[in-house]
Parts: sequence; C-alpha cells; structure tokens
Amino acid sequence: MPFKYGEVEIIWLGHAAFMISHRGNIIYMDPFNIQPKGRADIILVSHEHFDHLSLEDIRKVIKPETYLIAPENCRDKLRLLKTGVIRLVKPGDIAEVKGVRIEAVPAYNVNKFRAPGVVYHPKEEGSVGYILELDGVRIYHAGDTDFIPEMRSLKVDIALVPVSGTFVMTAEEAAEAVNVFKPKIAIPMHYGAIVGSRADAERFKELAKVEVVILEKE
Repeated sequence: MPFKYGEVEIIWLGHAAFMISHRGNIIYMDPFNIQPKGRADIILVSHEHFDHLSLEDIRKVIKPETYLIAPENCRDKLRLLKTGVIRLVKPGDIAEVKGVRIEAVPAYNVNKFRAPGVVYHPKEEGSVGYILELDGVRIYHAGDTDFIPEMRSLKVDIALVPVSGTFVMTAEEAAEAVNVFKPKIAIPMHYGAIVGSRADAERFKELAKVEVVILEKE
C-alpha cells in the first residue's frame, strides 16, 4: 500500500526507487527495475551508477515535457535519451519545477571502500540526494551515502534512507543519522535488489528513535 502523508503519496518501487504523487504531479526518484505507475512529470536521479540511472527504466516513464534532474556525472548517459527537459545540478543547487521546490544535497561515502583508500561514492564526483518540498512537506531522498556531516542540519518531514551497508549506510549508521536530524517519518530503502534484505530494514526500525515505516515493494 502507498504511504500517505497529507496530500503526498509515496510508493516504494524497490531498491532506491520511489514514486511520489502530489496534486496531480508524478515524481519518480532513481527508477530502476520498476513497474511503471504512470508517466512522470519529474524524474530525479541521484548519480550515474546503473542501479540509479537506468535509461531503460527512465524510458518507461518519461514524456517529452518531463523534467529530468540529475548531477553532472550523469550528463553523458542522459544525452542518449533524446527526450525530456534535462537540468543538471550540483550539491547546493535549488530548482523550482512544476510547483515543486527541489534542493540537491551532498551524498558521498566516508567509510565504504572499493579499494584501499578509494570509496565507492567520492565527494568530489558531485553525486546528490534531494529534498523535495511539496506544499510545505519536505521529503529527503538520501541517494547513495554514508552518515555525513551535512545531514546533521537537515530539517525534513520524511527521510528515505539507505540501510543495506556495503555501498551505503548500514542499518546502524542510518539509525544513528535519523536519530540526529529527527525526521517525523523515516522510510528505509536500498535493500532487497542488489545488496541487503528486509532484515536490514527491521534492524533500522529497531534502532531508530523516530517513527519508521517499512514499505512493501510495488
């Protein structure tokens, strides 16, 4: 079942993919291996990795007038789409699209390494998370990230946070993060497809001191 918060409806499509509906707008975030629920007005992509930037899945939902927002590291792949209105962002940028305020925020690793001293998601690559503001409701999609200092000052109502470990926060690290910035609702993600399982989501819920909603994949 979708999660409803006021006039906002959130559907988890698996892994880090969500569909958010609000006042007729349909927003997809990091669509990957999805079953489409309608065409997109806005698509947000956090970074260039295949499980977040999937051209196959974007093509399932994009329209010529769809706004597609992504960081610079997605530029080359997005050129292949040849449709949609592409806007490239970097951490700190703010876009106003179809009445939605979209802020790009940092997302990077500090302790998840692909090789000694080399993290999977380096800060300098400019990958992002997003804060959406929909009639005052602030929704944070963390992207692929660890618990980073920039999270400490977040002020959001709903936080979509990775919990699988390996490439992103573990359940324990994600709980530590939300316990610091205290969203009203936390929704775990980034498990059940490539790495991580429902057990990570349950562990996160056990440790978090905020309300946690575990969504079923749709």
